[in-house]
Amino acid sequence: MPAASEFQPLNLAVLTISDTRGPSQDSSGQYLVDQALEAGHHVAARRLLPDDIHLMRALVSRWIADPQINAVLITGGTGFHERDSTPEALIPLFDKTVEGFGEQFRALSAEEIGNSTIQSRAIAGMANHTVIFCMPGSTGACRTGWEGIVREQLDSRHKPCNFVALLNRKPDASLTAIDQAIELNAAREGSH
Repeated sequence: MPAASEFQPLNLAVLTISDTRGPSQDSSGQYLVDQALEAGHHVAARRLLPDDIHLMRALVSRWIADPQINAVLITGGTGFHERDSTPEALIPLFDKTVEGFGEQFRALSAEEIGNSTIQSRAIAGMANHTVIFCMPGSTGACRTGWEGIVREQLDSRHKPCNFVALLNRKPDASLTAIDQAIELNAAREGSH
């Protein structure tokens, strides 16, 4: 493992939650991808899903279990529209909630948009040594989150603390069991 004074690139996954945008209109997800790459990280996966609790949970659960994913950056679904459900989808997956992320995000955002920041339900959490940051869907909000918090928390050189040491403790588990199908009559055939 490199010394703490050396940059340690991480494998990130980027997820956009939107019922209205397609990949060519996903400027927020593209911003996060571009910034992650510019910072020296690897983007191992990028997806766009509709605002559906179960689809979000399924995909993010897989990334949490994947030993190749260290951090998940999510944009969208954190507001108060009827279908905004990112916090409801992901909080049950967290082993620990990063309380300070939402607090700090709203403090930074207040400098830009005033008290409208109270309508942001930006959240973050840790699960299986994977950090998950959930930011609002606008590119400006992603910029606020990335530049004000996420970039430094994913940089092993940031003092006095960052998430990198915790992320490097992720167990090396195989995902093959998730996708390995078994015959429907396997138990009957094995008893002969």
